[in-house]
Amino acid sequence: MTTQAEPLDATTARYQIGEVADRTGVTQRTLRFYEEKGLLRPPERMDGGFRLYSENDVALIGFIKQLQDLLGFTLSEIKEMVDAEELLRQIVSTRRPDRELPERLERTDQILGALERQLEVVDHKVQHLKTFREELRAKIGRVTARRAEIAAAIEQDRDRKSTRLNS
Repeated sequence: MTTQAEPLDATTARYQIGEVADRTGVTQRTLRFYEEKGLLRPPERMDGGFRLYSENDVALIGFIKQLQDLLGFTLSEIKEMVDAEELLRQIVSTRRPDRELPERLERTDQILGALERQLEVVDHKVQHLKTFREELRAKIGRVTARRAEIAAAIEQDRDRKSTRLNS
């Protein structure tokens, strides 16, 4: 991402990488990886070079983790979602009611574009999940049919053995 870190002031909480890792349930290495892949903007740094993360960064990490863990998104899909989310955040944070109507319309179009990109990513994932679900259902059908054949063969075998014993 190309955005600058939030300005550091006395009212904005900042957390070191270990604190963020503990709060979000990801490792410090994963946080560095997210930064390297552009999923997370480079955080501010203390004089000693320690990374400092904001509450927005922590929320974004939670969003990334949700996309990865719960929805099974790839890093590429997550990047698209994060980029769109960052654009939305930028537009909302610079909202001014006194903007001229054409500029407001353009910003609204940008928001719609970002949301549509997110929906495309989700729709793509949903389609793949639907296909996978149908493949699993077909496999279950084949295995269920095979199981019924085996159960019938077992029953026939029992009947033959029972008939032999009774003769």
